[in-house]
Amino acid sequence: MILRKAAIRHGRILTATPTKTWMRCLATEVDLQDSVGGIEAELEHSLRQTKSIESEAQSQKIQYVPQIDARTLATQNLQKDGTAIAFQHHQRQQKLNKPLGTTISPHYQPHRLVTDPPRPSEITLELLLASQAHLGHKTSHWNPANSRYIFGIRQGIHIISLDVTAAHLRRACRVVSGVTERGGLVLFVGNRPGQERCVVRAAEMAEGCHLFERWTPGSITNGHQILRACRMKVVDEFDRTIPGYGKELADLPALKPDLVVCLNPLENWVMLHECGLNAIPTIGIIDTDANPTWVTYPIPANDDSLRCVQVIAGVLGRAGEEGQQIRRERALQGDIPYTPTDLRGGDDSGKRQVISSKAGRASGQGPAASGGQSRAQEEEIY
Repeated sequence: MILRKAAIRHGRILTATPTKTWMRCLATEVDLQDSVGGIEAELEHSLRQTKSIESEAQSQKIQYVPQIDARTLATQNLQKDGTAIAFQHHQRQQKLNKPLGTTISPHYQPHRLVTDPPRPSEITLELLLASQAHLGHKTSHWNPANSRYIFGIRQGIHIISLDVTAAHLRRACRVVSGVTERGGLVLFVGNRPGQERCVVRAAEMAEGCHLFERWTPGSITNGHQILRACRMKVVDEFDRTIPGYGKELADLPALKPDLVVCLNPLENWVMLHECGLNAIPTIGIIDTDANPTWVTYPIPANDDSLRCVQVIAGVLGRAGEEGQQIRRERALQGDIPYTPTDLRGGDDSGKRQVISSKAGRASGQGPAASGGQSRAQEEEIY
């Protein structure tokens, strides 16, 4: 019943459509004339466009661009984007506004403490205060022997008196200058992280030696065994090497430094003990938790501040540099402030001094494992 009704319904719709539509759908012939005519019209239109483009290109003249160098091109680019004009305007404004406003005082530049450290005459309380030299440790960590260096207590921390620090630092500078002026050798020791550059720089200025790694126990007390492979050379009063003393230098005992500057005495108490056994004077930075009797010339200051350590090492290095300059000036005048060593017994070849240098053997392990750089320890006697 349902199928019959569906057929009747669709049959009515099919019969209502016009017969032309049926005839068009059943036809198989195609009118090719209309399609060919449309294609020919499109080709003619594209050909006309191509000819118009060629005529325009031929009508235009060829312009040759002159070759310019890189400097002229950069100048043209600056003039185009206005950078040069803006910079000239900025300079003009700076010149007009220069007398106005406040003057900026010299500010802190970290690299200057290593490349251009202050001189002993430039020691001020402001410099020590800015380098945090006055900060000590907690009151529970203090050493009672440092009571004469402590100014007071602030929030449970001992404050070091900067007047005392400045006075002791000036005294240490006079000691370093006096040792180098008389031809002595100064050993700078600092093996905490970050102290390598200032230690090396101070040793270069004082023409001494440096140690920025672990101290080998027995380097002074047992030097004939630990330092027996070191090299030696003979120099005159102007630090010029004199050859021909290999046999005499082989019979000399191990040499020792004339002064030791220790930037962290807590980690190098073994070295300080060896210096005390051999009557070698020492200079050290003493914090509130350290024992000031460990060193000969203590400098009460903050040994945990890298800036403070760089200031003290730089000042002592400058003092050694001044002493070396004075020694050379006196040598030019024929005044030798030290007693030279006569290696050949009665040789009249002049006054000489013996220098021993030992590279890469301070710890007995060769080059440093951290940076691949060998550590140098030099000792000198006259």
